[in-house]
Amino acid sequence: MTLSDLYFEEEGTVDLNDITFDAEGKEKIDQFIKEYSHAEALKQYNLPINNKLFFFGHTGCGKTMTAKALAKALGKKIIVVNLGAIVSSRLGETAKNITTLFKKVTRQGSILFLDEFDSLGKIRDYDDTDSSEMKRIVNTLIQLIDYLPDNAIIIAATNQSHVIDTALLRRFEIKIHFQLPHHQLLDSYYNHILDKYPAKFRNIKREYDISFAEAKVLAINAVKKQVIEEEEKKKAALININITN
Repeated sequence: MTLSDLYFEEEGTVDLNDITFDAEGKEKIDQFIKEYSHAEALKQYNLPINNKLFFFGHTGCGKTMTAKALAKALGKKIIVVNLGAIVSSRLGETAKNITTLFKKVTRQGSILFLDEFDSLGKIRDYDDTDSSEMKRIVNTLIQLIDYLPDNAIIIAATNQSHVIDTALLRRFEIKIHFQLPHHQLLDSYYNHILDKYPAKFRNIKREYDISFAEAKVLAINAVKKQVIEEEEKKKAALININITN
């Protein structure tokens, strides 16, 4: 397995307006973007630019989408990495692969998105045979994060924040909790999805206590079902007309 098998690079393709945040998450995202808009003013006072974000919480609630949206908002490329794949590759190459990725991001001034970040937290609990190697990997990552320049950004995401080493967590200036949306927030998301379709297709059965990803699938499937039913009715009516004639 080569390094190119462990990540893919793309331009930001998601619009922040297409993501529904709770009030706290939106405030943190807005502030983060404003820091980059006023970076020169902040540097005049030797104020650091936050560039280390930690996304945690329920799966399907927008962590990956938000990372891609930030790439578009800031005009940066995003390198999407699956740490599970990196850790499952040859053990001795893991630290080397991570270092190479950081160098690439630093050189490009892009965003490094580390998905399944809990992989690094869990590996410190491996059996004694591997523990020394795994500790070196974590130490390498800590050092790389500490020396990440302002022009590059790291975003780590996990569904299992409780297993991540506190030494890693302390490195992230911005932490955003992606929770299952409450009813009102999910209604806003349903409306956002359905508004692009004709009014006659918007009356769907809405489910709650689910993620944004699940709600999107539910809404789109419901609209597709209605569209198909309407087309079948038109087809049946046309057949009846032909038979009558």
